[in-house]
Amino acid sequence: HSKLSESLRLSKGFRRPAAGYFLRAESFYNVASAEEEYSRYGGVPLHLHEMSHGESFLRTAQNYFRDGGIYFMDEPEAALSPQRQMTMLLEISRCARHGAQFIIATHSPIIMAVPDCEILSFDGGRIHPVEYEDTDSYKITRMFINDRSRIMYELLSGEEEEEMKNWRQETGEIDRGPY
Repeated sequence: HSKLSESLRLSKGFRRPAAGYFLRAESFYNVASAEEEYSRYGGVPLHLHEMSHGESFLRTAQNYFRDGGIYFMDEPEAALSPQRQMTMLLEISRCARHGAQFIIATHSPIIMAVPDCEILSFDGGRIHPVEYEDTDSYKITRMFINDRSRIMYELLSGEEEEEMKNWRQETGEIDRGPY
């Protein structure tokens, strides 16, 4: 159960959204089960349980996202490969150009790249706008892709030294420094 509902305040406006959805990778099984149940009453079944998690997540977006709708998504990248994240980006962009609104919690630099979106950061105890290239997700992904060998060396060299130190302590081996 999410505490999100405790933080939301709904107000009635002059325009009612054409459609709406809340997608969360962790609870998507329940969405797929409900869709299966609803299709028994006249809807076209999507057979979501017969697909991979990512494919069924994307199929739901492609079938239920509508122009003028409002959509909440919690880390959709958890269900999607990078290629499918790009497909989701296209689906979000298409709907947003036609009046849909998306509120997405994500760490994906691909999903964050939706044109003309507003990115808000919750870092530092305050909510503030941030430019795409200033997000940690973008910076870290770019750094890793541009200098993978050095990053891997730095990440793994410390890990291997720690593992060797632990092994020496467990076996009583004399610590002779770096191996």
